[in-house]
Amino acid sequence: MDEEFWQGKWRRGEIAFHEADGNPLLRRYLPALHLPADSRLLLPLCGKTRDISWLLGQGYTIIGAELSRLAIEQLFAELGMVPHVTPAGPLERFEAGRLTVFVGNFFDLDRHVLGEVDAVYDRAALVALPEAMRARYAGHLVHLARAAPQLLIAFEYDQSQLVGPPFAVPEAEVRRHYGGAYHVTEAGRHELKDGLKGLKPAHEIVWLMRPR
Repeated sequence: MDEEFWQGKWRRGEIAFHEADGNPLLRRYLPALHLPADSRLLLPLCGKTRDISWLLGQGYTIIGAELSRLAIEQLFAELGMVPHVTPAGPLERFEAGRLTVFVGNFFDLDRHVLGEVDAVYDRAALVALPEAMRARYAGHLVHLARAAPQLLIAFEYDQSQLVGPPFAVPEAEVRRHYGGAYHVTEAGRHELKDGLKGLKPAHEIVWLMRPR
């Protein structure tokens, strides 16, 4: 799975992973991180998620990272914002109000360019990556965010019965990637009523991670 895979998905509009109304688990579980209203949140591989609109409405400052320029152009247009676009090393920085998105390869994002963040919300990043890439992604994310508290939503299902993305990420793997930097707590387990791409059973697992 390479950059062209995801660029092609956005060009063709194959974005079934995009939730039209945002993710209700964010609204249910984010308060458990006890963040001040003016906190700065990092959303890796954010696409044009509607969660951004909700988070902005709660008073948060949002920093996104996304490979697809098209996705971010659509995001700002749907939010009614006109971004100021500037270079940020090998990336582009789109800014308007309390929203900044770095466009390009996530692994090219530098922690000094990113700046301090107060928390991370990962709904569709870790699960979008094949197993061979997930350890690198998790390590880079912990480094970028300086192990800021994290809300992670992952999937569990029989991976042998379904080709991702989204991929199944079991508890043992979550703890392997993040247990060195965080206290990892399973906060909720929710069965997907319609399954995942028709496969049942499938669950969304909510993980809360606080730095050690």
